[in-house]
Amino acid sequence: MPLISKRDQEVLRKEFGHLIDPVKMIVFTRKMQCQYCRETRQIVEELAALSDKINVEVYDFDHDKEQVEAYKIDKVPAIVIARGGEDPKDYGIRYYGIPSGYEFSSLVEDVLMVSSGESGLADESKRAVADIAIPVHIQVFVTPTCPYCPLSVRLAHQLALESDYIVADMVEAIEFPTLSDKYQVMGVPRIIFNEEYHIEGAAPEPMMVDRLLQAVEAEKTTA
Repeated sequence: MPLISKRDQEVLRKEFGHLIDPVKMIVFTRKMQCQYCRETRQIVEELAALSDKINVEVYDFDHDKEQVEAYKIDKVPAIVIARGGEDPKDYGIRYYGIPSGYEFSSLVEDVLMVSSGESGLADESKRAVADIAIPVHIQVFVTPTCPYCPLSVRLAHQLALESDYIVADMVEAIEFPTLSDKYQVMGVPRIIFNEEYHIEGAAPEPMMVDRLLQAVEAEKTTA
């Protein structure tokens, strides 16, 4: 049974008609101990079927160690959205957990964004991010029923597109309870910057950039 309805397929097929550069969606799954691996792969493959500019690669977390290490994947299901074609690029855009419910819209927006190569961030934000020269890890904890979470995921992935130093994860909080406990996720979205800095709840772009820069400055002082 398709996970994307026929009506949504038609809408998305029209949206994907505007894709510019090829997009590669890389899925990491495993056969055991992964509740939503099969469904996550199915969603990606159904999306890819709507445009010849979207390609899918699927790897097994337990056996394809070279690819797991290359993309630094540490849990499954996982999705990497990268530029494909003759000039591929991994922007550091990651999904951990099934992108269902409201998060399906994030997945679609990321495909469009990566294909265009344009983050859509304000010029001021782009200038601020351009000065980052140390690694930053952003984790956005979400649930499929949270209507405010896609905005935070979108902003985190926009920041990752703008900087080779940023990796931004969507993390489905219910699927990874140990990680949620570690970061004291009591509500979503909860956004973690390099372990120490966080934002509780949806945040506008200037606040996200400000907290990102705080995390960068903190890393500089401890380096």
